[in-house]
Parts: sequence; C-alpha cells; structure tokens
Amino acid sequence: MRAAVAVENRMFRALAALRGITLLNAVGLNLYRRDNFDHPVAGLVCVLVMVAWTGAAVWAYRAPERRGYGLLAADLGVVLALMALTPVVKGPDWNATITGFWAIGALMAWAVRLHWQGGLVAGVLLGGSDLLLRGGLGSIDQSSYGNVFLLVIGGPIVGFLAASLQQMAVERDVAQRQAATAAERARLARAVHDGVLQVLALVQRRGAELGGEAAELGRLAGQQEQALRQLIRSQDTLRSETRGGTTTDLSQALVARFGAAPGVTISTPGTEVAVPSPVAEELLGVVGECLANVARHVGEGAPAWVLLEGLPDRVEVSVRDEGRGIPEGRLQEAEADGRLGVAQSIRGRVSELGGTARLHTGPSGTEWEIAVPTTSAQEQA
Repeated sequence: MRAAVAVENRMFRALAALRGITLLNAVGLNLYRRDNFDHPVAGLVCVLVMVAWTGAAVWAYRAPERRGYGLLAADLGVVLALMALTPVVKGPDWNATITGFWAIGALMAWAVRLHWQGGLVAGVLLGGSDLLLRGGLGSIDQSSYGNVFLLVIGGPIVGFLAASLQQMAVERDVAQRQAATAAERARLARAVHDGVLQVLALVQRRGAELGGEAAELGRLAGQQEQALRQLIRSQDTLRSETRGGTTTDLSQALVARFGAAPGVTISTPGTEVAVPSPVAEELLGVVGECLANVARHVGEGAPAWVLLEGLPDRVEVSVRDEGRGIPEGRLQEAEADGRLGVAQSIRGRVSELGGTARLHTGPSGTEWEIAVPTTSAQEQA
C-alpha cells in the first residue's frame, strides 16, 4: 500500500544520511590508521570502493522498484567482501576491519526492506564473518562478543520497528477513509431525513385521511419511509473535522429562511452574527428540524419562537413552542424505531459542530437550547 511505501521511503532517506556519516567515519579512521596497512594502495582502493558503493546504494535505494533481492544481496556482498579483504590488506596483525561501522548500512537496508527476518539474517552473516576473520569461536573476547551481539540483536529490532511503522501507517489510512465515508453517510442521512422522509411521512398521513386510492398511496409511501429509515439507522455516524470557508450572517439567514413561516417569531441581535458558512448551514438545518417538529406535533401554524444570541466565544440558538411537551421515553422509542429526527438532524448536527443541544420539555411547551463554539474557540480547542 502507498502508506507502507511512504514509510519505507522515509526510512531509506534516513538510511542514506546514516551511510554518509558512517562513510566519513570509516574514511577518517582508515586515513588515521594508514600505517596499519601492509598494502596501502590496496587499502586506498578498498576505501574508494566504499565511497563509490555508498553513492550507488543511496541512488539505487531511492526508487522502491529497485529495492529487490538483487540489490540487497549486492549491498551485503560488497560489505562482506571488504571485510574478507581486511587480513590481506592490513596484514595478520589487524585489529579493526576496513569497513568499521560503515557495514551497518547494509544491515539496516535488510532490516527496513525485509523486516525482522532480514535484519536477523544480515546480522548473523556480518557477525559470523567478523568472528571467522578473527579466528572463530575460540578467539572470542569481550570486544568481538559485543560487536556480534549488537549486530545480531540490532538487525531484528530495527526490522520489527520498520514493520510496525508500516502497519500503523496502513491502519491510519484505512481509518481515515472509513471516517470520511462515515461522515459523508451521516451528512446524506440528514439530508434524506430533512427532505424525502418528511415528504413520505406527509403523504402517508394525508393518504390515510383521504381514504380510497390515496390510502393505498399513503401505505406505499409509509413502506418506503420505513425502508429509508432502516437504511439511515444502519449507517455509522462520525464527527466531521472539516470546517472553514466563507462566513454567513446567521441573523439574516434565519430571517430569510424562516421569517415568513406561519406562527414563527424570530429575534436576532441588532448586529451581524458571522459564522463559517458550513456551520451556518448546519444550524439552519437544526432550526428547520425543530420547527418541523412543532408543525408536526403541535400543529400547522402553531406559535414558535427562535432566539439568536452572538457571544464572544459561541452562538446560542433557542427554539420554543407552547405545545404539550414530549412524553418521557418518546425520543428513545423513536430512535429505536429508526426515526432519527432528533438523534441525527438535531443532536447529530450540533455534536459535529462541537456544540451542545439541551432539551427542556413539559406541559407548558418544549424548548431546544443550542450552543455552538465560534471559529476562534474551535481553533483554540
């Protein structure tokens, strides 16, 4: 997957820097210890091979399609060959290999590309070669043991970490795609509820009142309404994190959309209440759903009051009616039956905006209190 390749690319870029640093270290040490070489010209050739291979390896590993077994084998083969030449070039009394720490470049490449298995194989080959050059198991001392131990344990650890980072990147991409899909489903569910479902519910109710063929039409509309509600209910909801864009004067928007509605009284501040346009659209949807509930449960043209307040850190909208209130347990029963008007179109919308929706209901009427933070408050959070 692209996420795993992206992680691998970053690790090979870091490895390129590591190769450069270890090369400078190896060249410097070999120059400093040039008197230890029995064959200085051969030693110079070995150092030049290290320089040339470092450049070639950095270029080759830059492209994912070139990171195959052939390149990995050549990388490790160059290191092993230079290590094997150490007794020949330096003589029988050599102490440090020509490659020194430069050898870990190949080890890291195997670990990043082939994970812990590759790191283990490369570590065993490098550590075993170093031991053989020093005389085998019988010549093990504290220094050689420490080198071999670090090679054998370090390769698998780096490989395991590389695999873990790639897996986490893949899982993150999958989660992000699922989140975006769920957010879009929630948005479409609200749009369907605010439009299609309410029309179907009206057709069902009016058809039953008219009787005859209209009753059959109402029955079919009711079936479709239930099917759509079941579909909406099956979708996951998720808070959307994408906000921003242009701003809208919420005062004017409320008056323009609901000012002419029968029985609706709108009170707004005398000044502009500017909010991001997506936030304004969601709040208009919330108010529309509240007023639709008034018309549905209290009656067409029943009195309703919409109050808007613009505060420094938030906007508050309240919608109040003088109906008989909502019976206890009615909202939970509606949500269980798939009627998600309050759960989705009111509370769902407000939750996605990072706000709160409080319901007060009783024999004297119902009131929704909606509070949504402004852009500055959301950015501080």
